[in-house]
Amino acid sequence: MLKKRIIPCLDIKDGTTVKGINFEGLRNAGDPIELAKRYEKEGADELVFLDITATIEERKTFAELVRKIASEISIPFTVGGGISTVEDVRKLLEAGADKISINSSAVKNPQLISELAKEFGSQCIVVAIDTKLVNGSDWVHIKGGREITELKTFGWAKKTEQLGAGEILLTSMDGDGTKNGFDIRITSLIAESVNIPVIASGGAGNIEHFEHVFNRTKATGALAASIFHFGEIKIQDLKNNLKSKKLALR
Repeated sequence: MLKKRIIPCLDIKDGTTVKGINFEGLRNAGDPIELAKRYEKEGADELVFLDITATIEERKTFAELVRKIASEISIPFTVGGGISTVEDVRKLLEAGADKISINSSAVKNPQLISELAKEFGSQCIVVAIDTKLVNGSDWVHIKGGREITELKTFGWAKKTEQLGAGEILLTSMDGDGTKNGFDIRITSLIAESVNIPVIASGGAGNIEHFEHVFNRTKATGALAASIFHFGEIKIQDLKNNLKSKKLALR
């Protein structure tokens, strides 16, 4: 059985870390390199960095940031945002990223998943899925959650695995930033339906929420942002608590 992972997420905008609610209302959360160093020291298992203003102009800046992060930390980290070609991935992996995350580009061109898996190996290809409940069904959203697609979340998750994804980062848009708890229903549904690791994202607000998502779903990772950025939960306290509940952590 895969051990559970605690994964802070840093949304990067113009070189700084930001956080919003339901993908909106961003506020500054600090310097990404300093936060990354702090999280490694506190015991984070992995980190995720998402370039949320990923434009062509920002691409070189972000690669340089990835290089700086890689020189400062030793735990694995994933980067994503605006990645759409084999060359994009090559640059970020060469800069020091361990895994890359694709979302909108995978929806628009599903074969990209296969191309990347073939070129770099499935183990470093994460497909991020932003999902929202609309009229009783779970739908995939793209472009930072601004655009609904014609893909149902369940079917798309299974397809990404078939195409070569090594991991799924599942974000419940309904839960994002609300601190009301992870979306157990959709996380359980997706984690049960695929044979690759699923990271739960969106809604973490307290230690019990992490306990619930690990006990009630097959998610192997739990991702959070603001509760870590603003010091509401210390990672070491979280891990100690979960271990006391007999959860196997990395």
